[in-house]
Amino acid sequence: MTMTDSVETSPKSRLLSPTDLALIAAFAALIAVASYIAAIPVGGAGVPLTLQTFAVLLAGAVLGPVRGFLANILYLLLGLVGLPVFAEHTSGAAVFTGATAGYLYTFPVAALVVGFLVKYVVAERRTSALWIFLACLVATVVNHLGGVVGLQAVLGFGWEKSFSIDGAYWLGDVVKSAIVALVAAEVHRAFPPLLRRR
Repeated sequence: MTMTDSVETSPKSRLLSPTDLALIAAFAALIAVASYIAAIPVGGAGVPLTLQTFAVLLAGAVLGPVRGFLANILYLLLGLVGLPVFAEHTSGAAVFTGATAGYLYTFPVAALVVGFLVKYVVAERRTSALWIFLACLVATVVNHLGGVVGLQAVLGFGWEKSFSIDGAYWLGDVVKSAIVALVAAEVHRAFPPLLRRR
């Protein structure tokens, strides 16, 4: 084996390791499962309350910005190609132009934001649930702003009505953020090197 071959096959030269890919796939599956749990219709805009955002934020908080982002992208691609992974067992391109589109489009961004904050801002304090909770709240704001814009674009609502509809989901997402923080803090306490990878 030449020195060049050694460099090319070095784990550090790979963008994503097999472990990274497995984690990304596992969390994409978790988001899909969470979309089925507690899919409760809320309000009149056709946006159900699910545990999706719990899994979306957990992916970022546990895996970090890159892998959390990719897990969410994979989840969206699975739904786009026809697997019924979205809320209420829906799938296909039509979902991306429906009332929930703004929330879906910002899932990867929300995971990226919370992952970045936990890895680089919270950093060594990531075993503290409070700090992770604050990072989750920032990402939740991003997701909700996307949802509000989506409600305007798809349903033609004004800012006031869009924010009013969106407000019905805030309590649930704050609670989910708190649970994500507790779980993620324990994961990082048990596996300190997890965010030192990628």
